[in-house]
Amino acid sequence: MFSLILGLTLFITLHLTRELGLRPGLVNRCGSENSYKTAYSILALLGLGFIIWGMASAPFIMLWQTKFELRYISHILMIPAFILIIAGNTPMSYLRTHIRNPMLAGVSFWGVAHLWSNGDLASVLLFGTMAAWAGFKFVSLGLQHSSKADQQNPQHTPQLYWDIIAVLVGLIAYTLISQYHGQLFGVGLQYV
Repeated sequence: MFSLILGLTLFITLHLTRELGLRPGLVNRCGSENSYKTAYSILALLGLGFIIWGMASAPFIMLWQTKFELRYISHILMIPAFILIIAGNTPMSYLRTHIRNPMLAGVSFWGVAHLWSNGDLASVLLFGTMAAWAGFKFVSLGLQHSSKADQQNPQHTPQLYWDIIAVLVGLIAYTLISQYHGQLFGVGLQYV
């Protein structure tokens, strides 16, 4: 469990350096923006490694049991999660324009969907922490963006085809990952 907590702490702290006001000082300490980004990437991957190791080795301590017949809610929540995560990694779309940071919204959906179906301690730590972080970051970036709304760059016009691509790729990714969830993550999914 220590590895999971260490990984989550490292990963989340790195991803909150801007909000904590640490980023400028860290860039100065690293000597350049590129050195900072390299160190950031290495530490984020290390944190992710600890998270994976921690989840794999964590003892199973049940906190609550979700009703089996209500697990379909997780499947429903994962559809927009995939679409939003894909939309957050495409060029300017209407989803990206109106949601501002669809990837963080998608991570929030992902975390809540997994919390709904997993009541063990390690899952609550992982999915709860990630959902809370993504929700906080989504609101924080939204507030920053709304204060800079008058500085928008008009050359980034949203294109509908990026929304269509996000929906199609999101649905394909949802289908594939749902189908092979057991092989990928060790927990098979049931739809009925």
